[in-house]
Order: sequence, then structure tokens, then C-alpha cells
Amino acid sequence: MTNQFSTLQVAVRSGGVAWVEMARPAVFNAFDEQMIGELDAAFAALAANREVRLVVLSAQGKHFSAGADLQWMQRASQASEADNLADARRFAAMLARLAQMPQPTIARVQGAALGGGVGLVCACDMAIASEDARFALSEARLGILPAVIGPYLVNAVGPRQAKAWSLLAEGIDAQRALAIGLVHQAVRADELDAAVDSALEALHKGSPQAQHAIKHFFGQLSGGPVGEEARELSAQTIARARTTSDAREGFAAFLEKRPPRWAAP
Repeated sequence: MTNQFSTLQVAVRSGGVAWVEMARPAVFNAFDEQMIGELDAAFAALAANREVRLVVLSAQGKHFSAGADLQWMQRASQASEADNLADARRFAAMLARLAQMPQPTIARVQGAALGGGVGLVCACDMAIASEDARFALSEARLGILPAVIGPYLVNAVGPRQAKAWSLLAEGIDAQRALAIGLVHQAVRADELDAAVDSALEALHKGSPQAQHAIKHFFGQLSGGPVGEEARELSAQTIARARTTSDAREGFAAFLEKRPPRWAAP
């Protein structure tokens, strides 16, 4: 897959770990129409690849992503509303593709993640950042708002935090990002790769079928009172899970005091 992209480096490494690396370091991995299309194509191909167990989204250079390329935004400001709608739909479809991947996804974040770059972080299942990482939603200061990334931002940090941060349009550091739930770990820059490797090792111990089911199940839940619909969903979900081949293997491995086949070296 690597050679077919000009804005990405994509490789499937040992253990079925796919790395999608944004490769526009000269512009701090800002994305334009081409990168959005290539990210969408990469996520689609990896989602369909049964050899891929886990996906890491990373970036070359000092910064994770400066968000939207300014030249792209300038073109958009001069385009019609219809053209902007089509453009925004392509971006929204790419984020949805990332969020809906069956495999667990990790964002590896260094340096700056701005605007749409924050959206990429939020669309991943988990995020690990270096302590020097910085996050900003400055759209309001440009006369726009973080609309397309909004649903993923709300899922990551909650509606009140998302609204306040968007209104203030300020930057936050990695510790603040950790406190509000935007990232799951904030580690020293020289420990970032080790932290990602540790998460991948832990994920490899889980059943692929169970992980796919977890993503699908929690994607259907919302906060608030637990009504009949949620109870029925949970009952049907666990009933299906108990009859899968991974469940049979998992219980057998536990009773036989051996690693399950998916976690075998």
C-alpha cells in the first residue's frame, strides 16, 4: 500500500499492526483534498484486510497535524456553498471511516494537533501523546467552527467541555488534554514509542472478535438512563459473543492455563 500514496506512508508490520503515517512534515502534516482522499482510501483498505489486527495513526516530523491546509481553506472560502458542502462531506466521510474501523486504533501524537488534527485524535479509539504535545481549536478566531469534527470531539470529551473549548478557541497542553479525556496517556517525548508499543502489546492479548464487538457495541450506546432498548442490546450482544469461536478458545485457554491462539507469540 505504501507506494500508492503521496501524502502518507502505510505499512503493515509484525503482529498485524498497520501504521498510517501522515507524510507532509514540511507543512506540519496539514491536510488538503488529496490527503483526505488518501486517508480515506487507506482506512478502507486496512478495515477490509483480515491480516490487520491493530492500526496506529502517526505523523512524520515535529507535529502531528496542523489541521486544514491554509491554501485549501483559502480555496474553500472562494468556492460556492455547494462545493463547500461536497468538500465537507468528504472530510466527514473520512473521519467516519476512521471511527468505524473494526480494528482498535491508536493516535500517536507529538507536537501540535490543531483543528482537524484534533478531530483525527478524537476519531481514534485511544490517543497517546508526548508531554510536549499541544492541542488547539482556533476556528472561532477565523470566523468558522469545528463542525465536522464536533461529533467526535463530543464523544471524546463530552458536550460541555467541547462547547467551552470551541468558544474559547484556546490551546491546551497534554496534561489538560489528559484531564478532559482527549488523550489517554501523556508521556515524555522519549517514552512515546514505548508507550505505544505497550498499548499494542496489551491489545494483542485481547480477542479480535471481542474487540470488534466492543467497538460496535459501545458505538451504539449513549449516556443517560439505561432503558429497555439498551438492556436488550446488551443482552443480545453478550449472547452472540458467548457463541463465537474466540469465546470458546478464550475459555478453553483459561482453563488449560495457556495463552489463547490470538495472543500466542
